[in-house]
Amino acid sequence: MTDDKLIACIVEGTAERVIINKLLDAGCLIFSRNQLLDQELLKCRNAREFEDKYLGKGFKQKISVYRILDSRTEKFKLRKVYQNKVDVVNVITAPEIEILVILKENKLKDYAKYTSELKPSEYCIQKLKLPNVKTKEFLENYFSDIDELVELVKKYKRVHKVLKNESCIADLLKA
Repeated sequence: MTDDKLIACIVEGTAERVIINKLLDAGCLIFSRNQLLDQELLKCRNAREFEDKYLGKGFKQKISVYRILDSRTEKFKLRKVYQNKVDVVNVITAPEIEILVILKENKLKDYAKYTSELKPSEYCIQKLKLPNVKTKEFLENYFSDIDELVELVKKYKRVHKVLKNESCIADLLKA
């Protein structure tokens, strides 16, 4: 990807923000911070709000929007006037990005026993005794080894069902 390409990277929550920021700062992603709108990750999840805040600036080049979220059903429908100017890629972290913690702890098989009753974050809190699993401070320390984080992201893609026409964080890693 060339540096003149404009990227909007919208992240859903704290965990996604920490992980994407770590990968971005380490130069592991297919885009750089310099390419990002406002040189930062965005919080704007509503398509209309995104259009009003960012697309009215009259950009000459096409914009790629990467939405990093755990919902497969959350809509992001741009108005017709913007549809040819913006590519939207949904990067799905379902069921939750905290599955990376479960992978790091080698507890995926154990977690499988609880998938019908516990979300990954709840499993981390209740079974792994990690009460701060959703906090920025915990996540920044827990994923301090960038090489390990990259391997966990790749492992997630190997062991988790990524649906056809769906992307995951591993797809944003440089080759």
